[in-house]
Amino acid sequence: MHVVIIAASAYPIVEPFAGGLESLTWHLAQGLRERAVDVTVFAAPGSDPGLDVTHLDVPPLRLSDAARADVAMVPESWLRTHHAYLQVMLSLRHRNDVDIVHNNSLHHLPVAMADSLPMPVLTTLHTPPTPWLEPAVDIATSRPGGSRNHFTAVSSHTAGSWSHVTPARVVHNGIDVRRWTPGDGGTGLAWAGRIVPEKAPHRAIAMARAAGRHLRIAGPIGDRAYYEARVAPLLGADVEHVGHLATHELVALFGSSAATLVTPEWDEPYGLVAAESLSCGTPVVALDRGGLREFVHAGVGVLLPPGVPDALAADAVARAVRLDRATCRAHAEASCSVTRMVDDYLAVYRSLVPPQAGAA
Repeated sequence: MHVVIIAASAYPIVEPFAGGLESLTWHLAQGLRERAVDVTVFAAPGSDPGLDVTHLDVPPLRLSDAARADVAMVPESWLRTHHAYLQVMLSLRHRNDVDIVHNNSLHHLPVAMADSLPMPVLTTLHTPPTPWLEPAVDIATSRPGGSRNHFTAVSSHTAGSWSHVTPARVVHNGIDVRRWTPGDGGTGLAWAGRIVPEKAPHRAIAMARAAGRHLRIAGPIGDRAYYEARVAPLLGADVEHVGHLATHELVALFGSSAATLVTPEWDEPYGLVAAESLSCGTPVVALDRGGLREFVHAGVGVLLPPGVPDALAADAVARAVRLDRATCRAHAEASCSVTRMVDDYLAVYRSLVPPQAGAA
């Protein structure tokens, strides 16, 4: 089987990953290759050389002075992204060596142009509906006679958020449990993710202080204004920002913590950080938003209402740190692994690829 994976173009697919979308794409490509699947990856420049990617990039646009003078011209970065995806889709129109295209981008063109390709296009829905993608999905799936478009979602919650437009099979994200190995724990708490308002590390700081425990925050600063206003002033001896860590450093962080705080102030499509923590044997205390409840269960974590007072959150931390670390690890191995994710995607591919095509 030959699978083409189209990645999102905002960030390169390279460690340390910018987010769960980039992590999923990298692990999916590697996991498929381990199963002897032929994989071609289209991704942003700067992606891991080991993926052998074809760059989602175009040379600087050659725009005439007259074109640039158009008062309605959209930003050049938008044009570059548009033409990068356009080139990919046009290049696939006459390919007879590809069995399926797996679209992991957030762009509308792979969906809008799917019916121009000779092979099925599977799009994984990684986010709630967006104004760019929703109309493309709506139009494509309402065409008379059907469409080459097919959809999965990273959680039942995310599938539900798209149900007014299209049905989507659920394939939960996965993490490499061979790399996310268990640690002995500790007394402090961990938080990891992009430092942006919707991830709300400021909530984690308040919860940790109410619990009287040291907190280490890891992740890239995605919103400098938010960081300077809501996070940096709260740092001190009991709260550290330890930077944007590589995978092995995050493994050490989670493995040496008593619990991990997951504090979304939006509906988390899946919640990869929670899965990574559980794989390290570290229980999770999470605000109950989005897909987290689909794998953060009693026995491995504590879910809290989003507006819970910090004092009640402190009680949840006290309960979580007493949970059995071996149970957390076993749950991650059974439910959150890349092996399970790749199995699930291969099953979807086989259901869409004609029997006479390649098999993995």
